[in-house]
Amino acid sequence: MNFDPLWGQTGQSVQAFWSEQWTRGLQSMQQMGQQVPSALNVMPGTPESANPWAAITQALQSAMGQATATHGAQPAVQFDAQKLQNLQQAYLHDAQALSDKDQTQSWLAKDKRFNTADWSQNPVAGAAAAAYLLNSRMLTGLADAVEGDDKTRNRVRFAVEQWVAAMAPSNFLAFNADALKKVVETKGGSLAQGISNLLADMRQGHVSMTDESLFTVGKNVATTEGAVVFENELFQLIEYKPLTAKVHEKPFLMVPPCINKFYILDLQPDNSVIRHAVAQGHRTFVVSWRNPDESQAHQTWDNYIEDGVIKAISVTQDICDAPQINVLGFCVGGTMLSTAMAVLTARHARESGDVPAEPAKTTARSRSAAAKTAAKSSSKTAAKPFPVASMTLLTTLLNFSDTGILDIFIDENMVRFREMQMGKGGLMKGQDMASTFSFLRPNDLVWNYVVGNYLKGETPPPFDLLYWNSDSTNLPGPFYAWYLRNLYLENSLIKPGALTVCGETIDMSRVTVPTYLYGSRDDHIVPIDAAYASTKVLGGELRFVMGASGHIAGVINPPAKKKRSHWLREDGMFPASFTDWTAGATEYPGSWWTDWSEWLASHAGKQVAAPASYGKGQEYPAIEAAPGRYVLVKA
Repeated sequence: MNFDPLWGQTGQSVQAFWSEQWTRGLQSMQQMGQQVPSALNVMPGTPESANPWAAITQALQSAMGQATATHGAQPAVQFDAQKLQNLQQAYLHDAQALSDKDQTQSWLAKDKRFNTADWSQNPVAGAAAAAYLLNSRMLTGLADAVEGDDKTRNRVRFAVEQWVAAMAPSNFLAFNADALKKVVETKGGSLAQGISNLLADMRQGHVSMTDESLFTVGKNVATTEGAVVFENELFQLIEYKPLTAKVHEKPFLMVPPCINKFYILDLQPDNSVIRHAVAQGHRTFVVSWRNPDESQAHQTWDNYIEDGVIKAISVTQDICDAPQINVLGFCVGGTMLSTAMAVLTARHARESGDVPAEPAKTTARSRSAAAKTAAKSSSKTAAKPFPVASMTLLTTLLNFSDTGILDIFIDENMVRFREMQMGKGGLMKGQDMASTFSFLRPNDLVWNYVVGNYLKGETPPPFDLLYWNSDSTNLPGPFYAWYLRNLYLENSLIKPGALTVCGETIDMSRVTVPTYLYGSRDDHIVPIDAAYASTKVLGGELRFVMGASGHIAGVINPPAKKKRSHWLREDGMFPASFTDWTAGATEYPGSWWTDWSEWLASHAGKQVAAPASYGKGQEYPAIEAAPGRYVLVKA
């Protein structure tokens, strides 16, 4: 974004702020060392980037040139000659069409950034937008024409996509027809408000995606009634007040990701997963992770599994005097929960003097067959049941062979750098991580708000999910570095015996509890193929469901809103490929929550009287009202 130098010191401060936001968004790439396209180090619109299209070309060439062959300096990346020829012909054809008003207006109408009458009726803005669309198609085509390994191609594509998104004429006041019209209509008021919005964002350190002043945790988000009944240095355990006279005898524990705050599961009463579970008659507990500061900078993956997840399971059992509980993990929380389950499985087998049976090796495993295997394995240990009766995993990675767009950030150099930087201690700052995730969808999660907030002087509408998204959390460096190497880089969680966690050699195939697996069709964090791949990792009875939409919206989809669809396959088969699974799946309208509720109830045991108080006497007293203190700490 160009800022007027006549703003003087204020303009310089604004420039510095926005450059910092750009740097944060690309931090993970910059720290990969030689893989960084050098042109990406300059924020678009700053004096160092006076020729934006030259910078884009430089970014493309830099990304290509740094992918060198193993022997000598021969580039490992080349362009597909036929694709280049086709691109050239298409470019020349479309360039000639720039003089055709009807043709250019049809281009503008297809892009939501330029599809208003103000753009089509403003010859300067319209011409700039049409030329931008022509050149951006050319550059995107060049990225797609690159030959080479998948990681290099994806990095080239990412570099170009960042610049293409950043250089849209809509991001610049001089060319944004809508913003200029509003300046005239408001007699400069919109521009003054835009400056005010930008200065406010500078104070809070990030771009506002919603009107954050309208939300308060515990007041109008995270409002389901409950109490904190246990806490240690890693988490608080919240128990929620029953909404039914009777509850299922097996309590229900939710483990959210520690890279976000738990109230994504409790945004508003009408879209709260937590409230839904309570209303379904489950005695519900939720882990609220502490937002770590420097005093927790030494915490490891083992600490989070042993003193976090496993401790939460044990305390829930103690409070409810329950031999077994049901558990749910969401995103990274699901990966942590699954790891804890593998640790508990190893301990349970050793303590019981039992060796779990080998899971059946078939290409398409039936749920009923898996259930018989699990039942046979557990029959010898009926005197001491396994602490978990069932597990639900929502948008969770167990097999990290397909990590989607995030794969471009992960390689040996990047992981080694993180290990050197924070492997023994330190913090991965939450705002840095949040900015990086935003730049994975730059038009929707970055430039959309730059235009609305700053160029048009608008206040973004209230949206609970985006408020939560901006409420970031830190991660302890040792935890983060271990996670990167052992899971994202080496994919060791699916390798039997490859990992030792909490003193136990783990094998995910020996986790045989009934498991409900959910994946979102359009998820860019946990691709749907990767979510389905968990069916080949776990060893028990499985039920897999696919929901519509993305990583968050697909999960937070209450039945009452009657939105989106979900897909199920009732024959109990899990073919080798996700494509083959979908061929036999049936689409059902509406939320997957209803199917999951029925499944969970079938594993929750009989109905008993709901507890009259929180916790358990003096051993686990109510410490404070939900949502507790930990969730209020800002990164």
